[in-house]
Amino acid sequence: MGLIITLILVGLILILAEILLIPGVGVAGILGLLSMGGSCAYAFMEFGNQTGAIVTAVNSVLLVAFTVWVLRAKTWKRLALDTNIEAKAVVPEVAVAPGDRGKATTRLAPMGMARFGDSTLEVTALEGIIDSGSEIEVSHIDDNKIFVKQLN
Repeated sequence: MGLIITLILVGLILILAEILLIPGVGVAGILGLLSMGGSCAYAFMEFGNQTGAIVTAVNSVLLVAFTVWVLRAKTWKRLALDTNIEAKAVVPEVAVAPGDRGKATTRLAPMGMARFGDSTLEVTALEGIIDSGSEIEVSHIDDNKIFVKQLN
C-alpha cells in the first residue's frame, strides 16, 4: 500500500512541477499522470477490483481538487510579482529649437546624427534620405525627437 501512496504523491509533485516550474515541456506532466495511472494499475493487480476502484476514485478526486486549487485566482496572485515600477527615464533637455540650422554628420536614412553648434544630436529626416555633410534645419521637435529638413 506504501507504493501506491508514493506513486500518487510523486504524480502530484510532477504535475505541480509541470504547471509551476517547467510549463510547456510536458515531460513532467506526462510522467506525473503515468505515475498516478501506475498507482491505479498496481492497486488493481495486487489488491483486487475494490481497492483498485477506491484508488482510482481517490486519484480522480485529488486531480480535480488540485486543478481547482491551481486555477483559482488567489493561487496565482501569491506567486506573481506584485511590484510596480514608478521610475521614469531621464531625458536630457534638447539643445536646439525649431529653425536652428546645422550639418548632418552621418547619413540620415531617416535617422542619423547632426551637429548643431557644439552638440551632436540624433535627428530624424522628415522626407527621404539626407546625405552626410548636408545643411539641415530643425523643422519641429516632438516628444524630444528632433525632425529636420534639408536646406537647398
